Amino acid sequence: MSGNLGIVPLRSFVAVADCGGFQRAATSLHLTQGAVSQHVRRLEETLGRPLVERHGRGSRFTEDGEALLGHARRILHVHDEALREMGVEAEQTLVIGSTEHAAAQLLPELASALTGAITDYRIRFRIDRGAQLRGQLADGTVDLALLIGPAEEPDARTVGELELTWYSAPGWRRPPRGRPIPIAAFDAPCALRTRALETLAASGVAAEVGAEAAHLAGVQAAVRAGLGIGLMATLGQCPEGLVAREDLPAAPPLPLSLSPRRGLPARLAATTAASLTRLLAATPLLGGLAVA
Repeated sequence: MSGNLGIVPLRSFVAVADCGGFQRAATSLHLTQGAVSQHVRRLEETLGRPLVERHGRGSRFTEDGEALLGHARRILHVHDEALREMGVEAEQTLVIGSTEHAAAQLLPELASALTGAITDYRIRFRIDRGAQLRGQLADGTVDLALLIGPAEEPDARTVGELELTWYSAPGWRRPPRGRPIPIAAFDAPCALRTRALETLAASGVAAEVGAEAAHLAGVQAAVRAGLGIGLMATLGQCPEGLVAREDLPAAPPLPLSLSPRRGLPARLAATTAASLTRLLAATPLLGGLAVA
């Protein structure tokens, strides 16, 4: 058998699955997106079949890709275990989870900041819903979680606030008087969904959830299709195909907090929080965030 999958391509392949895309995988591995794409293409050439296919504006694994993913995880586990048993220290990894709202604009900047601040750990990111990230903190699969909402856990700290903006499709019009405004929102529970409904209710505006989605791309697609308005934290970057609405009641910002898993060295949480605070204060691009 002449094929050779290679540890590095397999690690990139698994990172695409864990991080939710090529760009986020590249950020977590400190590689370019082109390098990650090349690694996946190398696997496809070795196996002679497609592993990833286009899906809407993004991509998804093919059936063969899903099958390889399980093998890849086992291969990497055995590889790293062998290194440990032979006395070779495996590189330590700090896994930072984040909700999608802060990911696109904030995480690349945070990755760059932490590269110089935490030199003895590889930084890896995981993008997920807040409820899932809290569960991953509890079971130790995520070390730090950047979450929307107040710092409620004993070791959590608030690092800033997310400014919220209403968006709609360009041609969307408010329903006639007496009819509720449809909202496109994340599945419950969701702090943004709650804030959207409460903001409109406080101003006497009738509203109802007209479309639901599990992920940000789905919410934006529903708004783009004219199924309702959406309240989003976009850090000053208007999503493609949408327009900001200033004719709706302004929603109060939501706090952004950083929560560590139990047992995480305090210096890692403190350094990450300090990097976030400096980043949010100094980066004009992230004007939608105000340091708390």
